[in-house]
Amino acid sequence: MKQSAAKVSRLGDHIRGLREKRADFDKAFSLRQVAIRCGVTPAYLSRVERDEVPPPGEETLVKLADELGENRDVMLALAGKISSDLRAVILGRPQLFAELIRALKSMPDNALLRIVREVRDGDW
Repeated sequence: MKQSAAKVSRLGDHIRGLREKRADFDKAFSLRQVAIRCGVTPAYLSRVERDEVPPPGEETLVKLADELGENRDVMLALAGKISSDLRAVILGRPQLFAELIRALKSMPDNALLRIVREVRDGDW
């Protein structure tokens, strides 16, 4: 349970930081305006930012990410979640993806980036 609380804390701080940074220059990024555009109440978004509630669902997190200029996968990861499309891919071959992820966890970022590029650009 502590691990989950830590993820929620980072998520709330992250959302608030992104929103306040934009709000300094644009009133459209007030808590109220962002909440309305994301389909939640200002009170609820405030509670998310203060870590008083569990992370929102995928749809709301994606809306927040898009609204605040954040990568969707990063926002979901901070909430301890993965996107439904990635979940479907993993569930299609769970053992292979588990082995792959465990093998990749200790690799340096530059090695991971090289693998991603090779897979993305490869001729299969």
